[in-house]
Amino acid sequence: MRDLGAGFTYLLKGQRWVAGHGRQYGFGLLPGMITLVLYTAALVSLALWGEDFVTWATPVADNWSSPWQGLFRGFLTAVLFALALLLAVLTFTAVTLLIGQPFYENLSEKVDADVDPDGTAPESGLPLWRELWISARDSLRILVRALLWGVLLFALGFLPLVGQTVVPVIGFFVTGFFLTEELTAVALQRRGVELRARLTLLRSRKTLVWGFGTPLGLAFLVPFVAVFLMPGAVAGATLLARELLGEETDDGDDDTAADPEPEDVTQRSWR
Repeated sequence: MRDLGAGFTYLLKGQRWVAGHGRQYGFGLLPGMITLVLYTAALVSLALWGEDFVTWATPVADNWSSPWQGLFRGFLTAVLFALALLLAVLTFTAVTLLIGQPFYENLSEKVDADVDPDGTAPESGLPLWRELWISARDSLRILVRALLWGVLLFALGFLPLVGQTVVPVIGFFVTGFFLTEELTAVALQRRGVELRARLTLLRSRKTLVWGFGTPLGLAFLVPFVAVFLMPGAVAGATLLARELLGEETDDGDDDTAADPEPEDVTQRSWR
């Protein structure tokens, strides 16, 4: 339970950091606004023409009598829009990070330098095009995993009682895990930690990850909130990455941090 609370504390610390660094916060808003406009346009288009698409895709129901035809296609239209919303939540962070790679990379470095006892920040040493390629490739691999979970949870949602109670809760925790992976990837990728090692590292501290990512995922469901929380989420994820790797953080508030992971896990994930 302490890890769960510590994860949420890192989320708050990130928001507090950007609140004290207005210029970094302003630059960090731009990628989220661009992504929000693109996603809003896509969802509005789906709301306007989703029913037409479902009608075209279900010719088998053309000769059905009323009200079954309307109920069937209305249900499919609602499911299509719900899946689109889920996909938007799962991919918003990845797309925003990809669009704003230079902005968030710079923000993450400044957080590292600010809290590091030596005032230094790890650098990848890779050219921008290479960083963008690695970020896009890893985001696609994470998206595939997230979609598989989404399909599984969607199917389980039809189970009586469990599908309406337990499954949505599991869905929020799954979303929180993948959101945290995408956000911590900014700092961990800069340290040369590959995707497989990142996932191992995150799984070793699942409650810490859930404490950070699950409330963030819930907040992202509120329109426009994701745009304003993204800079702070990147800052908080950088602090979280330092905790996962056992790096010393000079933030004057070490008592809220969770206990570091044993040395063998940290070193294995680093390599």
